[in-house]
Amino acid sequence: MAPELKTVFCICFFLALTGKCRPKYYGSDTPIRQYVRNNSMREPPVLEKLRLKTLEDPSYIMLATDEQTQLMANLIKLIKAKKAIEIGMYTGYNALSMALALSEDGRVVACEINENYTNIGKPFFEEAGVDQKIDIRLQPALKTLDDLLAAGEAETYDFVFIDADKKNYVNYYEKSMQLVRKGGIIAVDNVLWGGRVIAPAEDDLSSQTIDRLNKKLHKDNRIDLSMLTVGDGLTLAFKR
Repeated sequence: MAPELKTVFCICFFLALTGKCRPKYYGSDTPIRQYVRNNSMREPPVLEKLRLKTLEDPSYIMLATDEQTQLMANLIKLIKAKKAIEIGMYTGYNALSMALALSEDGRVVACEINENYTNIGKPFFEEAGVDQKIDIRLQPALKTLDDLLAAGEAETYDFVFIDADKKNYVNYYEKSMQLVRKGGIIAVDNVLWGGRVIAPAEDDLSSQTIDRLNKKLHKDNRIDLSMLTVGDGLTLAFKR
């Protein structure tokens, strides 16, 4: 195994051991979570400003936790990523974090369908000087992924973050597998879904789909895998 992947797995193992202390939701705070934040977060000021602005939005629960976002930024740096995709941009907190972590000639393709959300993040992208690195696609994410494949970009992306509508998670994953290079990473958010994946209700299609994806990834020989209890559950799939 390459040295950088050994480092990744060490990080993941540590998080898995300590993850039992993680809250399920962004807004639920605990002394241990505050301790983690106080002793690990190195959030750039512009990123903090966007996070605080996003927390004013009624839908702020869609925001990835800052610890999780920092972990993904570190992974992007570790594999020296140049091209990334975010499926479900929301206000762009994680897209901005990824853009800051990417190389100077890097690009984030950010998939979103709500222009009101993207407009929240744009001023912060400009303030950070990375607006040219964030390619916002205002259309259904599956259409964007198909467009990228049609443009000949298969196996050219280094990192994908899946965090959009849960009913399409399996479809997003399969499209991402086509777009990510060998050695690239697919990160999937909300894989625990507040615990509802343990016994999904008959009428809960989102929980059923996430549970189906979790089981699919566990058996997928195309990847190496770590499911973490950070945030609402984060799976890291490393394409072989």
